[in-house]
Amino acid sequence: MAALLSGIPFRILSLGDFPRVTLPPEGESSYADNALGKARAVAAAMGELALADDSGIEVDALGGGPGVLSARYGGPELSDPERCQVMLREMTGVPRERRTARFRCLIAVVDPERRHEATLEGVVEGVLLERPRGEGGFGYDPLFFYPPLGRTFAELAPEEKNRVSHRARAVAQARAWLLSRP
Repeated sequence: MAALLSGIPFRILSLGDFPRVTLPPEGESSYADNALGKARAVAAAMGELALADDSGIEVDALGGGPGVLSARYGGPELSDPERCQVMLREMTGVPRERRTARFRCLIAVVDPERRHEATLEGVVEGVLLERPRGEGGFGYDPLFFYPPLGRTFAELAPEEKNRVSHRARAVAQARAWLLSRP
């Protein structure tokens, strides 16, 4: 997120800079609730403007799942490749035309000084492949084929992904929001 926000007139720090700040556990209700909960916790602890996000993959053939549960899909103890394998097993036999999917990212901005909150959303559409491709990225990137570039997110260089991803789209809105503040 810091790379996507570079050049704005704010000092950007990460949660790693504040080891005593704890985040609330993510719930199952919505990306916005999860992002707002994290941003509110940081803003309250620091008394400063805070940004936080929550994101996930939504697969139409899985009824929009795993969605908000993407990071815990198949169980919290699974690795990213293991979660991908769980998804592939559930998608066995689903034809390509029904393998549509999207990544969704919600960014929450909490400004305690002005008592203002905003949520900003980025979405990118794609297709879930039948087997992983690529070595980059994380999570479901090896399964997520992005038709405009003809590659999976795991096959994109980081700077390419930072131009087209759901997070890049949400951060672009957050950047505009931050720069338009009076």
